[in-house]
Amino acid sequence: MMFLRSRSLALSCFRTSIRAFSSSRGAGKDASEESALDLDAWKTVMRSQALREESESESPSRSALDDNRELVEMWHQAGKFVPKNITDEQLQDLTRLATRSAKKKYLKFLAIKESHKISKKEKQERKKSEREAETENLKEEEGKLKNTFLLRFWSSSADRVQSWRAAQAMRFGQPLVYDMSYEHHMTRREMENTVAQLMESEGWNRRAADPFHLHFCGLQPDGAYLHELRRRYGSETWDRLMITATERTYLEVFPQQDLVYLTADSKQVLQEFDHSKVYIIGAMVDRSIHSGVSLANAKRLRLATARLPLDEHLDWECGAKNLTLDQMMRILITLKHTGCWKKALEFVPKRKHAGFTGVTKSQKKRNYTVYTPNYLFG
Repeated sequence: MMFLRSRSLALSCFRTSIRAFSSSRGAGKDASEESALDLDAWKTVMRSQALREESESESPSRSALDDNRELVEMWHQAGKFVPKNITDEQLQDLTRLATRSAKKKYLKFLAIKESHKISKKEKQERKKSEREAETENLKEEEGKLKNTFLLRFWSSSADRVQSWRAAQAMRFGQPLVYDMSYEHHMTRREMENTVAQLMESEGWNRRAADPFHLHFCGLQPDGAYLHELRRRYGSETWDRLMITATERTYLEVFPQQDLVYLTADSKQVLQEFDHSKVYIIGAMVDRSIHSGVSLANAKRLRLATARLPLDEHLDWECGAKNLTLDQMMRILITLKHTGCWKKALEFVPKRKHAGFTGVTKSQKKRNYTVYTPNYLFG
């Protein structure tokens, strides 16, 4: 009996251990399966997160533009001097600026530019309303509208004549070169001012009786100069301009012995205008006065240089002897037509000199008294 009882007890213990082992094995299997399931979920989460980070890294400019747009809007609401409207291109330029002070300066420049544009638009609208009011007054006085047909006919005829002269200049006219290789020597604001002066110069040349054949040499296809010119003129108008715009240098277009580089730093004085020469003007607005840049460029290429005889003809008082591009154009056009330095140098700003040399102070005073409008508005 005792033997049987002990045997049955051993069997029950054995069964209990087997059940415990099987249960522990089953629990281990469930845990391993659960851990396998958790690992698959973790892989899925990590894979989706990596895809999201990759998509964000592929379009950082969009988020940066949004951040800068919100920054400008926040500064505008805080009363800071920033533009009310800003384009995506301007936001991209703002994104490239690293420091906060640089961003403030650029936004201030855009705000000033925007205010000038608004004031100009208001002035144009005011003039338009004044013209309309004047037309209404004439209508009431004369009982009929002012005849504008002849004015429109004259304007279209003048445009055709100017286009014909520019076309003739491209074929037979004397070349005048603008050196467009100074893009990296200027800030963005100086580059925009340069383009504005180039447009003004092109307009004066087009209206001349005997215009130059303008060459924009060194104009890079993907450069800031061409981008700004196309933006201001419009692509269609730019393509129709009677000028030669090329990425080639002037040495590749003209013989070296015919080239004369006009620079204020030259020691050679341009005594008289030579119709057989090709004069070169650096397309650069130099607010920071990088003196000698154009002269060094001409010397490196072994070109003849010359400067305008400002000291020889004018009593210079103050300011640098660097003239704007449109002033240079008007001086060269007048000199080409008349050959008279006195008439040509009338386009030098009066604030920079005290008049022409050889004129006494009493004569200057009498001339100023008699010809006040010329000195004020010339």
